[in-house]
Amino acid sequence: MLGYIVADERGGGDRRLAALVDRLLSDGLRLAGAVQTNVEMDEGRPCHMDLCVIGQDTAVRISQSLGAHSSGCRLDPAGLETVVGAVEAQLDAPVDLLIVNKFGKQEIEGRGFRTVIGAAIAQGIPVLTSVNAKNLGGFRAFADELAVQIDADVDSMHAWVAETVQTPA
Repeated sequence: MLGYIVADERGGGDRRLAALVDRLLSDGLRLAGAVQTNVEMDEGRPCHMDLCVIGQDTAVRISQSLGAHSSGCRLDPAGLETVVGAVEAQLDAPVDLLIVNKFGKQEIEGRGFRTVIGAAIAQGIPVLTSVNAKNLGGFRAFADELAVQIDADVDSMHAWVAETVQTPA
């Protein structure tokens, strides 16, 4: 009921989940969640990170500029929590699948999408996410035996969704 992918290259999970969302929406599935888009900048500058709530036309910037010589975390927690609130509200409507752009440091620490993922699972809604290899230990501690790793390609993810999602007749 909790599927995840591990994409090796930077932004790979984001691109694959976004492509899957397009395919699932054309299949007629009722989706909730968010996908990330990365806006590349000049060489040597980090990308902008935007989260798009599935089914909405707006994107929320979740990265912040910390200056040219900063090496700290660029995540804007307020931007992330804005999207988390919007996704949480989506669970009030009938949903076939929750897609979360990633299970990362915020979720490991009990913030971000962690409670939304838990709420979806409690409601019987399958969840699909991406996990960075360095966060696998924290994810596995959270997910325990609920998690199933899926090959990080759109066809494999689509097949998992087809096997997992119970759509109404």
